[in-house]
Amino acid sequence: MFLPKYPDSPTPPPAHPHTVADQIPVRRPAPQISVSTGAVAAVLVGGVVLTALLAAVAVAAVSVAVAAVVLRSLLRDQHRRR
Repeated sequence: MFLPKYPDSPTPPPAHPHTVADQIPVRRPAPQISVSTGAVAAVLVGGVVLTALLAAVAVAAVSVAVAAVVLRSLLRDQHRRR
């Protein structure tokens, strides 16, 4: 009942097997992407602004660290004098 039915006469195998070199590669058309000048300018300006903000944060962090070290040394000297 659930057995597959095979054809009575199977087809013979091909005389010349196809190889990869026999097949022509299929080329798909590449999607056209148009980038406007305004988009490029916006990305560049955004990158410059983000880089400047990152540099400002780094400078602020260094200055806070230096101020903390200076205040710590001043407070330590003041505790030693008492």
